[in-house]
Amino acid sequence: MIHVKTTEEIELMRDSALVVSRTLGMLASEIKPGANPLKLDKMAEEFIREQGAVPGFLGMYDFPNTLNWSPNAQVVHGIPNNEPLREGDVISVDCGALKNGFYGDHAYTFTVGEVDEPVKKLLKVTKESLYVGIREFKLGNRVGDVAYAIQNYCEGHGYGVVRELVGHGLGKDLHEDPQMPNYGKRGRGKKFVNGMVVAIEPMINMGTRRIKQLKDGWTILTADGKPSAHFEHDVALIDGKPELLSTFQYIYDALGVTSNEEEEFRAKKTA
Repeated sequence: MIHVKTTEEIELMRDSALVVSRTLGMLASEIKPGANPLKLDKMAEEFIREQGAVPGFLGMYDFPNTLNWSPNAQVVHGIPNNEPLREGDVISVDCGALKNGFYGDHAYTFTVGEVDEPVKKLLKVTKESLYVGIREFKLGNRVGDVAYAIQNYCEGHGYGVVRELVGHGLGKDLHEDPQMPNYGKRGRGKKFVNGMVVAIEPMINMGTRRIKQLKDGWTILTADGKPSAHFEHDVALIDGKPELLSTFQYIYDALGVTSNEEEEFRAKKTA
């Protein structure tokens, strides 16, 4: 069952999403060679609580940490440990926060120092595919339209699109209907209506789409050991069009990056 949100609820969800966005922005300047993942996880927990929220992942389904910390060949759901970051690593950081009864859920894949060009391209294409998918989240379209757009874009670059893990609706529960896969056929699945809020999150592998799970019961790896990338935004359907509730701007401010990629998905201000 899809839970359609009111205008007031969407604004509360924007607040929750921005708690996560600010947390990822705080982490951006700390993710560098030698950094300790468990220390960064604790910093994230404290930063979320300072914003009047609670970590959304900590304790959920017995997950032990604030961050899903997934380096290199780990796709998602990695558990932070004491292994220092190394030059050339890539780290997918997925973070959640609960505030005013609503969840924010947001992810970004960071580079640690300089990384190889093929890895840079994987991250670039995966992030681009996120916006390709978001453009299809509009009134009258269906889940399959977003799914097809992401799959077509990434497979067109020769990458593997993970099937077993999907995006989802978002609200008072972290995972609500509808499921938002990154593969599918146009015109299939549930129809989008105003007031829907979803987390769209391409999980894209450099090589095979196939995955495996570690014995810890959480960590998902690429089956061939090649790198994976993961980007995620929280998006509301307002007046027939997608509007971002989350932002990468705090990350870009920390890293000195200039980008207008989110501009088309912001509400236009009127005088």
